[in-house]
Amino acid sequence: MKFFTATLLLASLLAAQTAHAVPQQRPEAKTSLRFDHFRDWTTMLAEMDELEKAFPTLFTVVEIGRSSLGLPIVVGILEQRSTGAELDKPAMYIDGNIHGNEVQAGETVLYSAWYLLEHYGKNDAITQLVDRSVFYFVPSVNPDGRQNWFDKLNTSHSARTGQLPTDDDRDGVCDEDGPDDLNGDGSVGQMWRRDPTGAYRPSEQNPNEMEFITPVLKSDGTVLRGGWSSAGMEGIDNDGDGLVNEDGSGGYDLNRNWPADWHPEHVQNGAGDWPFSYPESRAVGAFIRTRPNIAAGQAYHNAGGMILRGPGSATREDDYPAADRAVYESIAKTGEELLPGYRSMVIHSDLYPVRGGFVNYLAEGLGIVSFTNELWTDKRIMQNGQGASRKQSQLFDEKLRFDATNMPFTKVMHPTHGEVLVGGDTKWASRIPPSWMLEEECHRNFAFTMHHAGEMPRLRFADPVIKRLGPTLWQLDLEIMNDALIPSRTARAADKHIGMPDRLEVRVPQGARVVASGFKNGRFDLNFAEQLDTPSVLDCERGVPSRSTLFTRFLIEAPEGAAFDVQYRAEKATDRTQHGTLQETPKLSPTP
Repeated sequence: MKFFTATLLLASLLAAQTAHAVPQQRPEAKTSLRFDHFRDWTTMLAEMDELEKAFPTLFTVVEIGRSSLGLPIVVGILEQRSTGAELDKPAMYIDGNIHGNEVQAGETVLYSAWYLLEHYGKNDAITQLVDRSVFYFVPSVNPDGRQNWFDKLNTSHSARTGQLPTDDDRDGVCDEDGPDDLNGDGSVGQMWRRDPTGAYRPSEQNPNEMEFITPVLKSDGTVLRGGWSSAGMEGIDNDGDGLVNEDGSGGYDLNRNWPADWHPEHVQNGAGDWPFSYPESRAVGAFIRTRPNIAAGQAYHNAGGMILRGPGSATREDDYPAADRAVYESIAKTGEELLPGYRSMVIHSDLYPVRGGFVNYLAEGLGIVSFTNELWTDKRIMQNGQGASRKQSQLFDEKLRFDATNMPFTKVMHPTHGEVLVGGDTKWASRIPPSWMLEEECHRNFAFTMHHAGEMPRLRFADPVIKRLGPTLWQLDLEIMNDALIPSRTARAADKHIGMPDRLEVRVPQGARVVASGFKNGRFDLNFAEQLDTPSVLDCERGVPSRSTLFTRFLIEAPEGAAFDVQYRAEKATDRTQHGTLQETPKLSPTP
């Protein structure tokens, strides 16, 4: 009997532990999506469609344009329609892969949509966020570049560009001298030639790697050197101009083609002929400009572990007023905690100048609080917060990746250099995480953007305070509170009159009228700054500040008991209404 009782007790404890662990388990999925691999554009598009079919009431895939080579550019619109119209709720725009080689950016966008959809109705925090917000997901701004990176010969760094044929070397022919697969291994490797003055030699630990050798003075007066030097990336001079690989496919930068601080090619390489000169940027820009409810923006790139904000040049520092900088810094500080190894940085001062960049356009041109995340950092290799040494990187490649991203050296006869060794890193070797580390990278960045989205404006009215000033004259004090970090209008938007100002309107019955209105500095301010035009409607150019309150006063001529209706309208927040009657608010007695 004691054994039976003990067995029951143990079983009940195990059952309790199992029940407690259930929230940590992945809920039963409606889709087949997994995030332990990378997708070409065709597969990614199919999986966007799969999400739409699995969640038809929450997710809609819309084609917003075509790329230079005719591939569809799509946006997934995620919203709970029963909680309000799309444009009546604050929205977050999230995109990736404007550079074709930055492939995990697309996976991160897709993961974000997938996670929200699969957890909606199962997780309270996710459900509440979706109910009050709208999300726009563009998994690849540059589908041509993404597909090229998967299908063609590339390195970790190539196929960054769009794929519109471009004459990079100005010889009258486009895209005629890209990389070549000289040894037929399906990869673009590094070429190495014998060179008596060269500073490299094959590594003793790994003969498929070159290592730097410090020159050593020998006793006979000669210098011992490595004997090998780099001959560049694998390729030949296909157009006879003495250069190698100087005119591959494309040759411009879609992330330099936006209106904010745009400069021509002789100042900003890759900028294009004018802002929005490429169909990809044009399509995305047109979509965003028809969505004034977008309050937050996120662009995913790779690599380096960075949370970037503008400006892209020192001359634009004034475009980020102090109030806006405080919002950026607060969101990014949380990001540094959610993303180990990532750093909050300013583009021009901590990275390099970027003119005509996308997130700069969102922030400076449209007043949207926006970040660029540079996905993946080698600090993830050892997972100790430090960058990996060469030895640690080699250990990672050999023992964790099993040398899957390294091609062995082979000898090739080169028309210019003679016999060369060709091999080394494949396009999978850097800038992107191994597939088995992809999901965590996606999830942590998704969590950061959901924190950002959770700080979009959340407005509410405080109780009105009404005071009788005369037989039919009333003082109505209204307070609109913002419980979130992002103001309903950024200081940049207010300073440059971007978009429509917020509006506070008081409606009274026929025969009554609003005789004056204006803004107060605080709840106990006896005076107010009167707005002379249309006293029933206050234009709130500066909106409701970050985690603060907008104080207003209206003077109304009406009989006691007259009804009034109040509405606060904001492009980047859900509109709020309040109703009441003109009766003096009881005075609060002081606490003894």
